[in-house]
Amino acid sequence: MLLATSVAAAETCGDPSTPISDIQGRSEQSRYVGDTVTVEAILTRDARGKGEFRGFYLQQADHQTDADPNTSEALFVYTKRQQGRSGERLRVQGKVKEFHGLTELTNITSIEVCGEEALPEAIHLSLPWPRNPESYENMRVIFNHPLTVVDSYNLTRYGELTLAASDLVNPNEYRTPGTTTSTANLVLLDDGRSEQNPSPTPWPVGGLGRDNSIRAGSSVHQLQGVLDYRFDAWRIQPTQAPGFRATNPRRPAPARPAAEHLRVVTLNLGNLFNGDFPTSRGARTAEGYQAQQQRLVDALLAPDPDILAVAELENDGYGENSAARALAEALGQQWRMIATPGKDGNDEIRTAIFYRNDRAVPAGKAERLTRGAFSTRGRPPIAQTFRKPGGKASIRVVAAHLKSKSCRGASGADEDRGEGCYAKRRTREARGIAQWLESLAHDSDLAGTLITGDLNSYARETPIATLEQAGYTSMMHRFHPCSADHCPHYTYRYKGQKGTLDYALASQTLIPRVLDAQSWLINADEPRGLGYRDTPATHQPSPWRSSDHNPVIIDIAL
Repeated sequence: MLLATSVAAAETCGDPSTPISDIQGRSEQSRYVGDTVTVEAILTRDARGKGEFRGFYLQQADHQTDADPNTSEALFVYTKRQQGRSGERLRVQGKVKEFHGLTELTNITSIEVCGEEALPEAIHLSLPWPRNPESYENMRVIFNHPLTVVDSYNLTRYGELTLAASDLVNPNEYRTPGTTTSTANLVLLDDGRSEQNPSPTPWPVGGLGRDNSIRAGSSVHQLQGVLDYRFDAWRIQPTQAPGFRATNPRRPAPARPAAEHLRVVTLNLGNLFNGDFPTSRGARTAEGYQAQQQRLVDALLAPDPDILAVAELENDGYGENSAARALAEALGQQWRMIATPGKDGNDEIRTAIFYRNDRAVPAGKAERLTRGAFSTRGRPPIAQTFRKPGGKASIRVVAAHLKSKSCRGASGADEDRGEGCYAKRRTREARGIAQWLESLAHDSDLAGTLITGDLNSYARETPIATLEQAGYTSMMHRFHPCSADHCPHYTYRYKGQKGTLDYALASQTLIPRVLDAQSWLINADEPRGLGYRDTPATHQPSPWRSSDHNPVIIDIAL
């Protein structure tokens, strides 16, 4: 007995069945939803193993496809029944359902194995996506061109990597803010599992580890599998192991120039808190803190700096038990911290400056901006003038940290209008810093001012433009400019896009003395699963993923 006039009965292999392309149709939702249908097609990927999707993918044989390129020839069968394996033709009866955008058969009442048959030929795809990727849903596909890993944020939690046709640069790095990158440029490489926290991780081969990373910027070759749609994203569920190449390998710290030159390094420490565990923003345990601090020390000392300007250090004074003193001691006996009187703002974190006393000498007292935009909130910037031992010329180093782009609590003028949330507040802070620096004493030996730190703004956004209008120039962008196709130096990755949030901005008089400004790509490209929060028990000294920001290294002839 027929269940509906358009629906075939189960019967036996070879009897009439409902074409999968009819079930899929041209729209995002099948017109058969709620109907019981019988399909006959080839099992292309089995996902019924432990922790997987509890089902398999069926695709019509090549000689059974329709002539409509806008309809998919495959669907997902949700079942625990164990009949059938990859490369076999199956006759399946079940009810059509749309599960968060994925067309599937559920409530399976029968599965009959009809024998072996050649797998359908994989469809050749490339990014950006074709106009209607729905027409390839659940089908076998292959990417002939290499893809690039642009994000590994969910690698250790969900076994996912985000891929694109090439590395992606945040558009606000090189053109007027307001343009976003379309998700049509992205595809997820999934591990085919529904369980969280896979151990080991599916990629790289052998599982993620300190010496076995998979960095953003790596390339993936001959990726093939089933095109799947889950959790609002198109995914590849691979049918063979993808091939990875380290096209963005780890590199040693840049060699410093002649010893008589001054090297300044700036880094966001990623919330370095040293006590009362679990801390509000940093390490959860004393063991985690030790791992975090050691990695940071490795990262800070490897470039052989003379001055360090840092952000996101616990704001707990300069006493014996403070995070600042602990870091200074961990850096080594030649390192000193710059202390300012009074409280360094009302935030839990602050900016700070450290220096090697055999290579840099403080000239005059430190200054901390605690008025205007920083009077009741924010992280007040600190400024200290230095000169080389026995030298005459001096440089003023500023460590700043502007309001984050996070939208928590944002409303009205603070909402995102193309530059992230709180752009107006960051602009007020930038303007306040410029005005404050103008008000400070400028003696004849001052070669210029260097504003460093996490400014939470991409290069073409208003806060940076405000500082540029005040006479400051981004040295990293001057030496290594960014474009959509080429951005070799950057400090952060967010949702697959790289760009600069951390800066070395030189005053006009200092520019001729700057020899280079560059980032060291040790953190932003590494999976967060390598961070100290996830691996304290297996921690070994290493600069990799010591923070989520890359350091900026500036060399100055002083």
